Amino acid sequence: MTYEHPLAYLLGIEGIALLRSFTGEGVSDREFVEARIAEIRRLLDDESLASAAVEVARVETVEGYRIWSDTYDAPNAAFDFDEPLVKAIVDTLPVGVALDAACGTGRVAASLAARGHHVLGVDSSPDMLARARERVPEGEFRLGELSRLPVADDAVDLIVCSLALTHVPSLGPVMAEFSRVLRPGGHLVISDIHAEGVGRGVIPPVRLPDGARARVASYRHLTGDYLRAALPVGLRVRRCEEPRMSTVDRPGDTTGESATLGPWDLWPWCLSALAPEAAKAAVVGVPAMVIWHFQLTERHS
Repeated sequence: MTYEHPLAYLLGIEGIALLRSFTGEGVSDREFVEARIAEIRRLLDDESLASAAVEVARVETVEGYRIWSDTYDAPNAAFDFDEPLVKAIVDTLPVGVALDAACGTGRVAASLAARGHHVLGVDSSPDMLARARERVPEGEFRLGELSRLPVADDAVDLIVCSLALTHVPSLGPVMAEFSRVLRPGGHLVISDIHAEGVGRGVIPPVRLPDGARARVASYRHLTGDYLRAALPVGLRVRRCEEPRMSTVDRPGDTTGESATLGPWDLWPWCLSALAPEAAKAAVVGVPAMVIWHFQLTERHS
């Protein structure tokens, strides 16, 4: 269980804004700093925040995505970040056998099939796979884990793995599997929530059957973690992008309206309305996602 206190989040955002100001990054004038300090005092005195903390469970991927599968394809700001960049990379690559690793509801598989690839999909969630099969009937979908892919050696020309590796505690076994199933010269494209985002609470919320609050287990992988996992198994970097936040707006953000705590399911995004200037200063220009393009140049045992 984690103890989510909205005041803790807001003080953290204020602190990040003040640190960026202290180093001269972003707004750093006296008016901004004094406004932040005054806002911190106001937040500390806000009785509605004092008693608003909740206990939140942590669920593993299979259970979390079973619940989330019903609404996963709803508007998702992460898709806006990764789809243009992933498409730009994939469109430069030859058509062949493509694996959508952690395929979810088949969002990526559908785009790969439309481009002419023979599509395989693997996911650990039976509920997600059921939706992927409906969405991409010409694809072949299998139940399996990223660290033990149900795919033969040297079987695919391309792997795309989107919004999944933050749910994996260690990248090494997954990268080794990607290297195993790729043909020499094959390509790997990864998109995921940036470590900066995970650190700010970009972690999927779900409601358990009894209504209890929970978040899907997520892990912060630094840029170097990807490299330390990929390079020893023969994967070489072709491209790395870190698209940056240009706004703090998210579904449910009430900035500009009467600021309230909002429903827990929209935390932490809707909390930004309680400290909009600090949220903007803390988030804008910070990487939202990381997109990788690797190529298998040599396989190491």
